[in-house]
Amino acid sequence: MEVHHVTEDAETFTCNAYLTIGDRTTLVDAGGWDGVVDEIREHTDDLDAVVMTHQHGDHVAQLEAVCDAFDPEVYAYDHHPERTHSLDDGDTVRIGDEEFDVVYTPGHADDHVSFVSESTLFSGDVVVHDDGAFDYGSFGRTDMAGQSRERLIESIEDLLERMPDGVEHMYAGHGDVFHGDVRDVVETSLERAEKREPKYPEE
Repeated sequence: MEVHHVTEDAETFTCNAYLTIGDRTTLVDAGGWDGVVDEIREHTDDLDAVVMTHQHGDHVAQLEAVCDAFDPEVYAYDHHPERTHSLDDGDTVRIGDEEFDVVYTPGHADDHVSFVSESTLFSGDVVVHDDGAFDYGSFGRTDMAGQSRERLIESIEDLLERMPDGVEHMYAGHGDVFHGDVRDVVETSLERAEKREPKYPEE
């Protein structure tokens, strides 16, 4: 599956947004960078779908602009004016060339879902990598209103239970893309989250 990190060159705060080219060309999260539409057009003229991990501003700010430009179907757990299909735990959704299971993973956000196939994990902000807090296997922050470290831990456990052993590609909402033993990265993030220590000094 051909995956492009379309917010990689952003100079403003944004999540990582990923364009997957394939049978069903799909954008995973829309990002908060106003250059995302132009970057998508560098790779394709057609966008079939957008799937949202959650609706924090850095993930959803450019969704309306993306919809105006490409008129894709939009999948999200919670209501959004642009949403055309709701997502729930246990659903499947096609991203690029693969079928992904939808895993409900709240804690960082009440509407957070992750997407996992036989080879790939789109983890949003539940598990991240090289994000500035930890250089290998990190987790989404839980120090803001409406967030829960305990629920995040349960979500990472659920993700591990539902994730096949052969997953080799992880595309997280922040930090770097990872290729290798994704289960080890997720297990490392769980161990760190379970220590209940602040992720950031000011947390």
